[in-house]
Amino acid sequence: MKLSDFYYELPEELIAQHPISDRQMSRLLVLDRKTGEIEHRIFRDIIDYLNPDDCLVLNDTRVIPARLLGRKEGTGGKIEFVLIKKIDGDIWEVILKPGRRARVGSRFEFGNGELRAEVLEIDDEGNRIVKFEYEGVFEEVLDRVGIIPLPPYITASLEDRERYQTVYARHNGSAAAPTAGLHFTEELLDRIKKKGIGLAFVTLHVGLGTFRPVKTENIEEHKMHSEYFSIDENASEIINGTRRKGGRVIAVGTTSCRVIETVSTEDGLVHPCEGWTDIFIYPGYRFKAVDALITNFHLPESTLIMLVSALAGRDRIMKAYQEAIKLRYRFFSFGDAMFIK
Repeated sequence: MKLSDFYYELPEELIAQHPISDRQMSRLLVLDRKTGEIEHRIFRDIIDYLNPDDCLVLNDTRVIPARLLGRKEGTGGKIEFVLIKKIDGDIWEVILKPGRRARVGSRFEFGNGELRAEVLEIDDEGNRIVKFEYEGVFEEVLDRVGIIPLPPYITASLEDRERYQTVYARHNGSAAAPTAGLHFTEELLDRIKKKGIGLAFVTLHVGLGTFRPVKTENIEEHKMHSEYFSIDENASEIINGTRRKGGRVIAVGTTSCRVIETVSTEDGLVHPCEGWTDIFIYPGYRFKAVDALITNFHLPESTLIMLVSALAGRDRIMKAYQEAIKLRYRFFSFGDAMFIK
């Protein structure tokens, strides 16, 4: 398929710049992927579409303050780091701006010298491999000197860091939030559990590859960045139990979907494991484990709109997006939600 097949015009004012005050009060577009029927609800109504014996698969990653503003040692030149991937110990892959100031051997400091870094190498894509130096616990230092990195289409500042975290975020490591989960509150999750719906937690640390544009007109030539994931025995048992009982496995977000499709066997069962995934899901893909998907509205020509098109069909997704635009839904990370059933 062609990249242009996934393009649509979005009025800039529909890009949500702020989260709404009550997470569960986002709008919800419900799309029946078999019939194409569309309904319009409020997100808290998602419970009406969930049945006992279904399970939700949620990504419990936590966004780290991965954006660092600092200076080059010796010259004082301003620099910006965005942490992409932990390689080993204190060695990370990072994006630097401006890159010309970051040759091998260059040193930088952040937070009045509380955190320092040296460039060890430059990879094939121009990202830097750096080693950090600090005293104490890295996560605590990062929390003091780092900034939560918002997607490039959000230009407003974020007053409350926790609004870019899910209420069930546990494991530090993401450079971006699994935004489909931002609509859930503790109270809504309690109601869902009481109805007999299972909650299976997996982890996928979202990298900035999520926002990396597809540059090849033939989408099959696009290469996904790999991201770390893990799924434990408890989550596997919940998902497999749901499959055996005839319930639906419902992924909350494209990241959860990619985890379970990575580890699923042909019969839809999953197994505990951890590792790296670069799975690229686009139309023509046959889903093995995912029956339905809760998601947000995605950027034109992105790998995420390709994934939802693989599940519901490109034409139905494009029709749903046009209706959402007509009805002034809010788009992208802080925007409204879609349930593909």
